[in-house]
Amino acid sequence: MVGRKQGWSCPVTAIKPGKPAWAEATGAYVPGRDKPDLPTWKRNFRSALNRKDGLCLAEDRSKDPHDPHKIYEFVNSGVGDFSQPDSSPDTNGGGSTSDTQENILDELLGNMVLAPLPDPGPPSLAVAPQPLRSPSLDSPTPFPNLEPSENPLKRLLVPGEEWEFEVTAFYRGRQVFQQTISCPEGLRLVGSEVGDRTLPGWPITLPDPGMSLTDRGVMSYVRHVLSSLGGGLALRRAGQRLWAQRLGHCHTYWAVSEELLNSGHGPDGEVPKDKEGGVFDLGPFIVDLITFTEGSGRSPRYALWFCVGESWPQDQPWTKRLVMVKVVPTCLRALVEIARVGGASSLENTVDLHISNSHPLSLTSDQYKAYLQDLVEDMDFQGPGET
Repeated sequence: MVGRKQGWSCPVTAIKPGKPAWAEATGAYVPGRDKPDLPTWKRNFRSALNRKDGLCLAEDRSKDPHDPHKIYEFVNSGVGDFSQPDSSPDTNGGGSTSDTQENILDELLGNMVLAPLPDPGPPSLAVAPQPLRSPSLDSPTPFPNLEPSENPLKRLLVPGEEWEFEVTAFYRGRQVFQQTISCPEGLRLVGSEVGDRTLPGWPITLPDPGMSLTDRGVMSYVRHVLSSLGGGLALRRAGQRLWAQRLGHCHTYWAVSEELLNSGHGPDGEVPKDKEGGVFDLGPFIVDLITFTEGSGRSPRYALWFCVGESWPQDQPWTKRLVMVKVVPTCLRALVEIARVGGASSLENTVDLHISNSHPLSLTSDQYKAYLQDLVEDMDFQGPGET
């Protein structure tokens, strides 16, 4: 793509700020020691670009839902007025910008010298082949060339893509049901096959306790809980978040935990009745996953646990509760598994995202990390329950 400004210009380049190479070059980020701070890196990089002579914003595609980015153009500042600063508001929030980091970024960009191409033909400019160097580092720090033009992990955010959910039900700690389902409208846990079919979400009927329990008293209590589910417990995805709502009288508490729920793990909240409530956010999960792939931090949690009809088992084993339901987005399990298997090795690993229209991917560890870093740039980090 060639710049459309008057005068001399080199091919425009799509730039997605926020990559860790800039923060590593400035010494502000050490992999394995520091936690990634993508919003700050993005803000600092963009600010430095805006102050660089010979660069202007050619196209702003930051609102593109599938591939948000901005295209900058190298221009001859002596021909015409090409000043076109990026005036879009900073939507990443965060604290104050580090003047030291921005000064170093200015110096890094200052090393990019525009030189005429020696070949005959229309006047044009090219970037001189000089490596970017950090004043604080001896080795050159080039842009990483790890990601193809399309990041397959971004399909996780595409509207209409069906996430796959593995639903497992427990009565008094005994597994009585497991089913894997994917549905664009989400799912709905119900206690009876006779329900309101007009409600959103694919109905998943929990089994009658008489099929698995022998204690008549426990069977009676479980049946009472199931009958109180009414319209059901609804769960659906919208963007990067999962939302839940109870459509009956049965109080339900939830928590995000490991697949094996530990005793003493408290609830994260109660599922609301009159409106949807957020129960999972993909943004913090991806940030924690990046930290995990770098060898620091624990594996991010992704299993949703629901305690139906009773208070959360705060000080008791969860196996004492009448009805517990675990919902696992299998795409998140796959992301964690590839991080565990790949680790710091360079071997290729195959991962299936378990979403509609996806295919198994063969990724090296470096490619996987680059995709994760790219994906987190498309996230928003609002507070819990915000829309």
